[in-house]
Amino acid sequence: MAAFHVMTGSSESFARPVVNRIGIADVFDALKRGYDDFMEKPSHYVFLCLMYPIAGVFLTLWTSGANLLPMVFPLMAGFVLIGPIAAIGLYEISRRREAGLDSSWTHALEVRHSPALPSIVAVGLMLCGIFVVWLVTAQTLYSNLLGEVFPRSMADFFRQVFGTPEGMQLIIWGNLIGFVFALVVLATTVITFPLLLDRDVGAVAAVVASIRATIANPVPVLLWGLIVAALLVIGTIPVFAGLALVIPILGHATWHLYRKLIAREPA
Repeated sequence: MAAFHVMTGSSESFARPVVNRIGIADVFDALKRGYDDFMEKPSHYVFLCLMYPIAGVFLTLWTSGANLLPMVFPLMAGFVLIGPIAAIGLYEISRRREAGLDSSWTHALEVRHSPALPSIVAVGLMLCGIFVVWLVTAQTLYSNLLGEVFPRSMADFFRQVFGTPEGMQLIIWGNLIGFVFALVVLATTVITFPLLLDRDVGAVAAVVASIRATIANPVPVLLWGLIVAALLVIGTIPVFAGLALVIPILGHATWHLYRKLIAREPA
């Protein structure tokens, strides 16, 4: 029964939410609304999202200390792949603010009481699986091009990557493969988690709805993905500290993008 609930949600039939067509202006409007949500109580959200810069610094130090320098970039890029999971609490805050309910940061933990929690966990596990496959793929690509022996210092690493033909191949193929992984995650989860919080439709129906929304709006969704990627890169520049501002704004904006992409249920 639990598996069935994950498939179809609270209903016995497969849900097919109505997908809207949106424009580029809607993407920027969703971003603006996300910023407005953040500005409502910014100190609370910064506190809630300190985990992101802390995790980024921790991953960098861990890979450097373990002589796994080639895995720093794949880990950082892969961390973005599972970002939608950690932003669930932010979607809940935006949902509550939209409904006129108390939107203090403590309500971000209300997600654990959601009837769609099994479906949320299922999609989260899917993203974690994609994250692991990405890391294995990145390590395999590095080993095939530059060998099994990892560089002993940062200087040796940069010399290998930017000073050899194999290193240039690593940059090209690594970014192309990473783009494919990012595109898959974007298409399958662009509105999946907000939809599950709003309606208990089941993991499969939510993922399918996200893919349908992407196919119906390829340019706006791709633009959204590029904006997310650009802001995340900017957020990592000051020792990842900028992520404490970027992540909550993007999290709130994702909820508003969901509202634009998926039609509301009839009253």
